[in-house]
Amino acid sequence: MADEEEAELSEKQKKEIAKWFLLNSPPGEIQYVAKDVKAILNDEELYKEAASESFPLYNKSHMISLELPCRAGDVIITSYGEINENEYLDPRTAQVAIVDHIKQVCTEARPALDEELPSPYIEEFRCALDAEILKYIGEAYPKGVCSVYCGKGKDVEGPGSDFELVVVISATRHSPQNFCNGSWRSVWTIEFKDEIQILEFSGKLQVGAHYFEEGNVQLDAKHECKDSTVFQSPEDSAISIANIIRHHETEHPIQTCRIPLSRIFGESFLSPAPYFHGTTPCNSA
Repeated sequence: MADEEEAELSEKQKKEIAKWFLLNSPPGEIQYVAKDVKAILNDEELYKEAASESFPLYNKSHMISLELPCRAGDVIITSYGEINENEYLDPRTAQVAIVDHIKQVCTEARPALDEELPSPYIEEFRCALDAEILKYIGEAYPKGVCSVYCGKGKDVEGPGSDFELVVVISATRHSPQNFCNGSWRSVWTIEFKDEIQILEFSGKLQVGAHYFEEGNVQLDAKHECKDSTVFQSPEDSAISIANIIRHHETEHPIQTCRIPLSRIFGESFLSPAPYFHGTTPCNSA
């Protein structure tokens, strides 16, 4: 029986394969992967289609941070601050960053509109929490960034209604010269329940690492947790929330896998965060 010629992949199949490689790039390595994908495709238009669909998803899922113009701060690329596909709110500076997803840069910024910002009542809680989380980040994540968003109820004007704040923490360490890269991502959703005067927490923690000296080892581990505390003043609520986040990220209960990450994150990462002590307790996804 004569050998049959191998079927040629369709344009759609090629694009989907390219997207898979881009979306599954290790932390901080999508630009390297994109360069190889572009060369393999050898089709500029097809690459542009794959890249334009993949980079926004990758940037949001990895919660990358981009520097605002004039060194005004950093904006985290996350769905919680997404105005549209290329505009992202930085609540701390009340600016909206316009980003180029493929180049992974902030090209310009504009002042946020009133309707894009929370009410003064919500902002008081958000701002107090942001200040406490910044303190925690300074202690735990030398290369970390954070932001606090209003997830629900941003138009609430005073006591009597529920609302929701979301804390986003992102830390990376890229060290390709040492053949390793890593990232930490955590998202904390806090529901402020006015009627019962309770704050209910749900946290999602994720660590990714890639070690590629004389091999290729990748880790993608996730953990979820819940907690609660009492509804207090903005300042007291912020302190309680920050302490609970610190506790869970330090006393991570899952011990099913442990990997050495001191080489990735450096000896300076001796902090309350669980994986900064050289080993990582984690729950493999």
